[in-house]
Amino acid sequence: MSETIRHITDSEFSDVVIKSDKPVLVDFWAEWCGPCQSIAPILEELADEMAETVSVVKVNVDENREITGAMGIRSIPTLIVFKDGKAVAQQAGAAGLSQLKEFVNGAL
Repeated sequence: MSETIRHITDSEFSDVVIKSDKPVLVDFWAEWCGPCQSIAPILEELADEMAETVSVVKVNVDENREITGAMGIRSIPTLIVFKDGKAVAQQAGAAGLSQLKEFVNGAL
């Protein structure tokens, strides 16, 4: 697993995501989710390449139902970019590295 991706919980969400000084890409995922597993290495590569620009965190939807419900997550993987404490872009489903870079850069 990438050293640049942090797994967070409901109780950490506000401090790590909402109060972050830089944009944060949040991956809502689950261990049993095939598409979630398929984009995991792509997210690791993205996190390493864009470490100066954006933080990448993962929220396990099975273990963190409070924030998952509050964000209205209905399908996974769902990726949300937060900037200045607000959700500015959202995408559901797996994607390749170039599409994920476009998604993140478009939100910045």
